[in-house]
Amino acid sequence: MTERINVAGLKVAAELYSFIDQEVVPGTGLKPEHFWDQLSCFLKDMTPRNRELLEKRDFLQSQISDWHVKHRHEDLNDKDYAAFLTSIGYLVQDGGELRVNTKNVDSEIANVAGPQLVVPVMNARYTLNAANARWVSLYDSLYGTNLIESEEGGSERYDPNRGQEVIKYVREFFDKYIPINGTSWKNIASLKIKENKLIITKDNNEYNLVDENKFIGHRGDVNKPEAIILKNNNLHFEIIINPRAFSAAHDIAGISDVIAESAISTICDNEDSVAAVDAEDKVVCYRNWLGLMKGDLKIQFEKNGKILERKLNPDRSFISKDGKGLKLHGRSLLLIRNVGHLMTNPSILLNDGSEVPEGIMDAFITTAAALHDLKKKKNSKSGSIYIVKPKMHGPDETAFTNLIFNKVEELLGIKQYTCKIGIMDEERRTSANLKECIRSLKNRVFFINTGFLDRTGDEMHTSMEAGPMIKKGDMKSSTWISAYENNNVDVGLACGFSGKAQIGKGMWAAPDKMKQMITEKIGHLKAGANCAWVPSPTAASLHALHYHQIDIFAEQKKISDREKAKLDDLLTIPIADRPNWSVDEINAEISNSAQTLLGYVVRWIDQGIGCSKVPDINNVGLMEDRATLRISSQHIANWIHHGITTKIQVTEIMKEMAKVVDKQNEGDKNYTKMSDDYEKSLAFKTACDLIFKGTEQPSGYTEPLLHLNRLEKKSIQN
Repeated sequence: MTERINVAGLKVAAELYSFIDQEVVPGTGLKPEHFWDQLSCFLKDMTPRNRELLEKRDFLQSQISDWHVKHRHEDLNDKDYAAFLTSIGYLVQDGGELRVNTKNVDSEIANVAGPQLVVPVMNARYTLNAANARWVSLYDSLYGTNLIESEEGGSERYDPNRGQEVIKYVREFFDKYIPINGTSWKNIASLKIKENKLIITKDNNEYNLVDENKFIGHRGDVNKPEAIILKNNNLHFEIIINPRAFSAAHDIAGISDVIAESAISTICDNEDSVAAVDAEDKVVCYRNWLGLMKGDLKIQFEKNGKILERKLNPDRSFISKDGKGLKLHGRSLLLIRNVGHLMTNPSILLNDGSEVPEGIMDAFITTAAALHDLKKKKNSKSGSIYIVKPKMHGPDETAFTNLIFNKVEELLGIKQYTCKIGIMDEERRTSANLKECIRSLKNRVFFINTGFLDRTGDEMHTSMEAGPMIKKGDMKSSTWISAYENNNVDVGLACGFSGKAQIGKGMWAAPDKMKQMITEKIGHLKAGANCAWVPSPTAASLHALHYHQIDIFAEQKKISDREKAKLDDLLTIPIADRPNWSVDEINAEISNSAQTLLGYVVRWIDQGIGCSKVPDINNVGLMEDRATLRISSQHIANWIHHGITTKIQVTEIMKEMAKVVDKQNEGDKNYTKMSDDYEKSLAFKTACDLIFKGTEQPSGYTEPLLHLNRLEKKSIQN
């Protein structure tokens, strides 16, 4: 039984109460009693509207489902369908020209295009790694991934030939994007500074950069510098010169490493990548975020028999080329992702006994924690707080988010519009009304991002009654997805995002396939994105190379002139024209979805792991979170609903895939097999419920069932 403290008409879990009083409030200028009084008033004001909006979701969904049932055997008429969606309020009227007006946005958001990490804030070690991934060794990243192939690639021994290939790769990259006038970076003899210029020596001759402005500073003596700082497309490289280092043994210039400015910003995630279901879990998340905002988060861990400590890196200090001090931000700019409007949490009970709306609680507490940084300005130099808000359905809900933060700022005594909002464009009603969603947040919006995975899940659930969906793999080439991705960029640029806010693209899900990432992910820049998600610091350093290759702001200017995405295309439903797949094709599709679904759910329920690299059916490690789970569960539910398969058939496949997942996890000492007793395995039951109750779940979300069963698992474990 959870111990609770009665305060200001709320029943607060004791551990959350203590955390707020003893850790969050001190140093903010707030008093604990004031904090709880204000939170109580805040919840009283906001909770009824939150419930109304969720009821509107249900109403619209029932109307859409009924319409599809009525017209199931008719060819879909685009105009009739759009008119229907307008008549029920799903589509809203275009409000005319719009330019965003967000002030005090940090350069990492407005002017610097680069990778963005997403990290589960529940894991302090991962969070610190991400925060410190602003600067990452390019040498290490290249050496440790499959981007460079060599015979010793998987060996623990140092392979000098592979090392030389790394150096060659970097020098060739520099030749293309930071060229030297009259020679190559290959086999240079030395680097020095003379008369505010970078001098490169080779074969007893001196050379300058083609663009001398790309040299901005150094560290150490001008004749024997320890480091050289180069800048290209607003991103930096730090060339480390240390002839005594092992890595410089075969380099006549004594270059031991090249550090790439990598993760420009990081989303500290309270949502899809964490399994936070009660006060115990939420306090872990909030405490880590608080530590980041105070700047004192640190963790000790054992590695190779040694106790190591990790903490936030300081800013990096250099001497500018004109001899003055030069400081560069040492850490990724940190954003906080709150949960959406749907879920409640037992951390706080309201005066009617109901659970607190989790998104409202997140808004108040994560902002209160960020008050510490507003004083120090170590994270946001401009004095802003960046909140990423997911799973909003249309302009009513984005307007509600604006109202929430108006109230948060008022109650916490901070300047209006200090809290900036990032809009996750991952629900169909938001995509179709994106411009009006932005309008409701025009003084706060700093970011729009396409969440392809959640968006696909919502696409399938919204149109569940329309017919059987195409295969998951075919979704990426469907009409709606192309319109969706283009529309996000089109609308963002039309609203004045370029040079003011981020237009983002989604995650690279295969952390071991960096060669493929380098080949494919540059497409996000060509599509107009000035940031895109990556799963690790290593991936961030390699993806950062793309932003040296393309001037994204020039690219956005070109894209602004193209033909805009069409609403009819965006609303095209991805149902199969002739769902005449063979039994083998159907079974293969279900097996693939079932295996990834089980692989994710078993860790979520049994171990509280919200995001991890889960082997797929071919043993390829893929980053899985609730968004991928939403797709898999909704897709199988849709096929059962339309008779493509049956519950019996799916159950048998689930049992077979459970054996596969058990085998894949046999090296995990904390793992509990599902196949030993399907009836007693709560994880297996949850996975099945996500499918068989999939049509009933609000918007196809997986959170309600995951949270319910994780809480049950925790009660058993405790």
